[in-house]
Amino acid sequence: MKKLILLISCFIAAFSAYAEEVDLKEFGKSYFQAWQATQVPEATTKDVENYLSFLKEDVGHQHLPYASDDSRLPSGKSNMREGMAFYLGAHTAYSATLNQIVPAYNVVVITYSTQSSGIHPQTKEVIHQNYETMEVLEIEDGKVSVIRKYSE
Repeated sequence: MKKLILLISCFIAAFSAYAEEVDLKEFGKSYFQAWQATQVPEATTKDVENYLSFLKEDVGHQHLPYASDDSRLPSGKSNMREGMAFYLGAHTAYSATLNQIVPAYNVVVITYSTQSSGIHPQTKEVIHQNYETMEVLEIEDGKVSVIRKYSE
């Protein structure tokens, strides 16, 4: 009986330790700060790599209404790196305010407000944006497996 109680206690302790492994509220804050650093005019490839360190290799990324596919592909992180490199340094001004972080079971929802200005790297068009965003981050093994981004 003592062995059974000891075994159950060890199981509960191990499960509790695993459940607390990732503080999703802190994860959301750190994720947002890393994202924000990639958007400022002086952002570097190091900032992009720091942000990408939060993501799984096969991350899925959906950005409604622009991109509706959230498929997880082996090249997910690589595709994100390529897209972010294309736009790196395009902003001439950027500010963001974190509004809310809502942790849930294997999910973090963050909302933020953004204002930005920049020059599109391909069209050279001047762009001014001001929007509210909600990101739903699905977490797997302590990293983001799917990003669902909704912007006004």
